[in-house]
This record gives sequence, structure tokens and C-alpha cells, in this order.
Amino acid sequence: MDIKAKIREVLINLLKLKPQELQDNVRLCDGIGADSTELVEFVIALEKAFNLKLSAKEVTKFCSVDDIEKIIQGKVKAN
Repeated sequence: MDIKAKIREVLINLLKLKPQELQDNVRLCDGIGADSTELVEFVIALEKAFNLKLSAKEVTKFCSVDDIEKIIQGKVKAN
């Protein structure tokens, strides 16, 4: 499974979305209505799914699936 597919899977399961409801460029807070608690749960789920640690600075850049994919790709390549 590629990185973007795994990110999408985590989001869909956490927020109980239908796959067609989650576009790669949709904003997490505005577009799909994720609240702050859900975003924290999402970060924890991502860290577990990819076996990595995300900094607060990186998490503040999480706006869309595309943004998250770029950040995680960089971390995966660095490891």
C-alpha cells in the first residue's frame, strides 16, 4: 500500500467517511469537519501506521492529504 492510500485509510476509518468524501486536496478542518480531538487521534494513528514520530511543527502543516503525504514521504526517505 502506498503512502497516500494508507493516509486515506487512516482518515476514512477514524472519521467514518466514505472514500468518495475524501478528496486529496480537501482541507481537513474546513472540508471534512475534523475537530481538534480527531486531529490528535489522526496524528497518533499516522505515527503508528508509519512507525515514525511527527513534530508539532510538521503537524501544523497538515492541511490536506497531499500535504500530509509530502511530509511523511520526507520522513520515510530520511529513515
